[in-house]
Amino acid sequence: MVVAKNITLKSKGETDIIDITSEVGSAVRNSGIKNGIVTVFVQGATGGITTVEYEPGLVSDLKGAFEKLAARQGKYAHNEKWGDGNGFSHVRASLLGPSLTVPIKGGALMLGTWQQIIFIDFDNRPRSRELAVQIIGE
Repeated sequence: MVVAKNITLKSKGETDIIDITSEVGSAVRNSGIKNGIVTVFVQGATGGITTVEYEPGLVSDLKGAFEKLAARQGKYAHNEKWGDGNGFSHVRASLLGPSLTVPIKGGALMLGTWQQIIFIDFDNRPRSRELAVQIIGE
């Protein structure tokens, strides 16, 4: 069986990190699927998905790491072509990736004790975001 859902988010941009574990877990529970996988996919080129221990220190560390990898004030050919100033956003999103797949067992996400699913909005402005959630299993 395949069940598709969407999660709609309002983000602040600027490497806004949002814990979406409860939304994904709820989608899995409501799907009726007991064993399988769930994939979460960002529908946009300036966002990414991963897992972390969602606590203030690590959230700050992650933001700092992305600033070192793709500095906001860096020179980007994308900015020169389009003039929108979000070249850094696209690079950061490409480094992280747009999706994550998590196993499901007994109708629950198989996450570690300190592991949460996060969405990161790298864009340079607030956005409304759609995340596609696809749950596959039995």
